[in-house]
Amino acid sequence: MSLRHLHLLGSPVLRQRSAEVGTVDDEVRRLVDDMFETMDAAKGVGLAANQVGVARRVAVVDAEGERFAMIDPVIVESEGRSVAEEGCLSIPDIYGDVTRPERVVIEAMDREGNRYRMDAAGLKARAIQHEIDHLDGILFLDHLSPIRRQMLVSKWRREHKDDTGYTKEVQTASAPPD
Repeated sequence: MSLRHLHLLGSPVLRQRSAEVGTVDDEVRRLVDDMFETMDAAKGVGLAANQVGVARRVAVVDAEGERFAMIDPVIVESEGRSVAEEGCLSIPDIYGDVTRPERVVIEAMDREGNRYRMDAAGLKARAIQHEIDHLDGILFLDHLSPIRRQMLVSKWRREHKDDTGYTKEVQTASAPPD
């Protein structure tokens, strides 16, 4: 396993619709493992493959005590509405209130290529929808009002005007000193 670089706002791959995986092989399993390691090091609750520069329909989530991979995920049911603050590892330190369905049912494949169906609510449902949005080239900013989105993007640009690229290296959590 290895840490991957995170792609940040402005990276073209974040706006790309990711390609279907179809068949899970060793390369996809290695991607899933790397994504879990990268998500953990970045202290996230979810990560989509395009956030690490791979435009394939693979995402990982760790929410509400459940940790799982979603390969070629599809939302087959949704209901309710809830509003909650969201952020994104690809847009650090920017947050906004996003309205999403409260509950979703998805169908996907796991790391081994087995098909499964999952019913999720609360934070887990929100994380699933956020990551599937990424796979479709949609950012949480796209769910905000145009004025709020413009304010947050302007803030991002001011804070990152000196950045030289659209990727960020993720560091492993270092052990506390003795």
